[in-house]
Amino acid sequence: MGGGGGTEEELTAQETALYDRQIRVWGVDAQKRLSKAHVLVCGVNGTTIEFCKNIVLAGVGSLSLMDDHIVTEDDLSANFLIPHDICMHGVSSRAEACCESLKDFNPMVRVAVAIGDPSLIDEGFVDRFDIIVVSCASLKTKLFINDNCRKRSKHIAFYSVECKDSCGEIFVDLQNHIYLQKKPGGEPEQQELSYASLQEAISVPWKNLPKKTTKLYYAMRVLESYELSEGREPGETTLSDLPAVLAQRKDMCDRMSLSESQIPTALLERLLAAGKKEHPPVCAILGGILGQLCTWFLDLTGGDQVNIL
Repeated sequence: MGGGGGTEEELTAQETALYDRQIRVWGVDAQKRLSKAHVLVCGVNGTTIEFCKNIVLAGVGSLSLMDDHIVTEDDLSANFLIPHDICMHGVSSRAEACCESLKDFNPMVRVAVAIGDPSLIDEGFVDRFDIIVVSCASLKTKLFINDNCRKRSKHIAFYSVECKDSCGEIFVDLQNHIYLQKKPGGEPEQQELSYASLQEAISVPWKNLPKKTTKLYYAMRVLESYELSEGREPGETTLSDLPAVLAQRKDMCDRMSLSESQIPTALLERLLAAGKKEHPPVCAILGGILGQLCTWFLDLTGGDQVNIL
């Protein structure tokens, strides 16, 4: 998204009054960029709905939800926007179940359901958005969407987020991101930072990663690799798959020259036992962090974002 300037008069009186508090924090130009931004969320769950709530309240231009999966009882535990009696009132997709409630948070934001399969979206569709967030999708789908974002001449920020039980991970790809770095006593200086794609990031040999790399990072890569090899969707693996997952761990650790102790069996058991379940307090934290990251991207101050959190 472009980082052009603007004046307060270009915001409507209603917008200026509604967003007065945050305008005082990040300025008129940042609010203008936010109000012109178009966001697509592929995969509606407890984490992404927290993110959606945050950016709708902040005044994003538009939000599109893509998730054709039918609401189940499991969705009710973490997604606070899905009415608990919805399963008794006919068939409804996760996106449809949350759309109207999100509109109520801020009537000035356009919220809509995008019908389709994230693994099949074309480049023309991607061009409609400034930010794309992907969750509860296979690694293959994430790589496909991230690659599509990078093929476009338009600068599209890509984020993926996953929550398993009380564990979570966020990936960030801002491509070649231009931002303003504040200098003490001086004018902000324009800087540029190049981000790795998702494929590039997960292809880094483990022996080359920083020593402080978390055990969760390695565990998530093992599960992703196993799901990909078995054609499974995220959360479809269970504790019954543990022997095969441990074999996958051994194979990857041998190839990457990493001790298996860096990926504790107890952690893998915990992630497998979680399945598709999310921990609501962790959803709130991850959704809040993701919302802040997107705001930093739009107000041009987020140059120091790491690509995996």
